[in-house]
Amino acid sequence: MSNPVLNENFVSTERILDSEPMSINGAVNKTAVLLGLAVITAAYSWSMVLHGFTDKAMMLMWAGAIGGFIAALIGIFSTAGAMRSGTAPKAIVWAAPVYALFEGLFLGTISSVVEAQYQGIVIQAVAATFAVLFVMLALFKSGAVKATDTFRRVIFTATLSVALIYLIQIIATHFVGHGIPQIFTASPIGIGFSLVVIAIAAFNFIIDFDFIERAAANLLPKNYEWYGAMGLMITLVWLYIEILRLLLKLNRR
Repeated sequence: MSNPVLNENFVSTERILDSEPMSINGAVNKTAVLLGLAVITAAYSWSMVLHGFTDKAMMLMWAGAIGGFIAALIGIFSTAGAMRSGTAPKAIVWAAPVYALFEGLFLGTISSVVEAQYQGIVIQAVAATFAVLFVMLALFKSGAVKATDTFRRVIFTATLSVALIYLIQIIATHFVGHGIPQIFTASPIGIGFSLVVIAIAAFNFIIDFDFIERAAANLLPKNYEWYGAMGLMITLVWLYIEILRLLLKLNRR
């Protein structure tokens, strides 16, 4: 759902000078690369739905969701291991692009199905997602919102809480026959819940920005640019899905 591993525990205070250090611009460029890869596969899965191959598109969606999750775990835990050992991460170089490719398959199918129901909803969700990204970047750069230890703990706890709610919803829906009342409906409670989750996702950007800035300042190896980029992508994907979910609720009222 999000990337709580991007916190102070994974930013070394030791300066690593035996290889080319990462930079903020490098992380930004790699984020753009990941976005481009996601757009390519999203366009492919979208076209599958558009041309009537809905069953195949749904298979791609599930493959994307599962494959993206696995790629993200590999990237996160292999990089955490490299951080602890003081070495440059290697798996993240391929795990981050693979994650983006898989997530594109997932997002393309979901987006095309939703767009077929409510024309224009996808462009609204995309625009809102990037608007939130730039607002949070402005707040971070201005110092209005800082990634303090307390801030990280609160956002980390809130993120895990949302993940737990979604897990309970999935289990209840499949094994009990009904999910958690109200919060996943178009009711005022459901809309309020979506707004809270969107806020939590948005504040995760602050943690992402802080990681990239401090990692660059500490001269971590260049491969960590991929780690920072994947962190931003994870938050972007989560935020987009939550905004899309909110727009769906509003359209169904």
